[in-house]
Amino acid sequence: MRRKVCVGLGAWAALAQTGLPSIGRAAGAWRPERPVRFIVPFAAGGASDVFARLVSEPATRLLGQTMIVENKPGGGGVIAADFVAKATPDGYTLLMATPGTQLTNPYLFKSLPYNPDTFVPAGPLFEAPNVLVVHPDVPARTVAELIALAKKEPRQLNFSSSGLGSSSHLSGEMFKMMAGVEMTHVPYRGSAPAMADLIAGRVQLTIDTISTVLPHIRSGALRVLGTGSAEPHPVLPGVPTIAASLPGFESGAINYVLAPAGTPPQVAAGLADVFRAALAEPATQARIVEMGYTVLTDTPDELRARIAREQKKWKHVIEAAGVTL
Repeated sequence: MRRKVCVGLGAWAALAQTGLPSIGRAAGAWRPERPVRFIVPFAAGGASDVFARLVSEPATRLLGQTMIVENKPGGGGVIAADFVAKATPDGYTLLMATPGTQLTNPYLFKSLPYNPDTFVPAGPLFEAPNVLVVHPDVPARTVAELIALAKKEPRQLNFSSSGLGSSSHLSGEMFKMMAGVEMTHVPYRGSAPAMADLIAGRVQLTIDTISTVLPHIRSGALRVLGTGSAEPHPVLPGVPTIAASLPGFESGAINYVLAPAGTPPQVAAGLADVFRAALAEPATQARIVEMGYTVLTDTPDELRARIAREQKKWKHVIEAAGVTL
């Protein structure tokens, strides 16, 4: 069962009291006896780092021990994933998993220093849908019109991404395949320069994460055509899904918590309860909604199933598009 929540603060308060585990009263729940390290695979100040620090504050209170956020950037997330994979499986070293950890890097790289399938899911975090935006000069106001334009002018439309193998790159490749169009990929070193050139009109479109494009949609610098979410997104009322024109299209980044292989089930379950409760706190939820993200409330088993679905999808896209790093 796929479970995700994007609701108002009042509803979340009720959910926190009823639907989520009672952290303080859970009999026999695992709790740490020393600080917990939360490893982020990207540099300080980025979206992953900001979210990790956001959730670590309530998690610290709920755990009764400090959750220390540590940044280990490099290798598209490989360095951090390898570090956690080799850590002692005792619940004291956790990874903030981004799509690269298990969903894309295993198919982008010929080999990895860690086994991506042996991690233990230890908590849901959020899903950030990708959003299709175009420069205002592009003569298309709907996804269908954009597809028609791309078919009329093959290879004339350029789509930007934050880098080879990134979520925005693979989303563009999936769009090309599903729509049956030919567009040119222009990779950048991060979302900031990609957005700058899109706003300047040097490229025509992108399918990037909602937190990246939302300010530019609101300012009028970019025109939004559709969301990569399965359902219309509440932060973008009136904007249809891309799937309304391309049935089955769903694109976004899921972030979650992983522990090293061999972590005891009761430890993983206790951590998952803490993260779910931390995400349900009104102050945390308010910030998440502001960022345009959707909270995940998966149990470890549900999270494992979600990971398997995403792996299958992106493996197909990567292999069909011939993307390698």
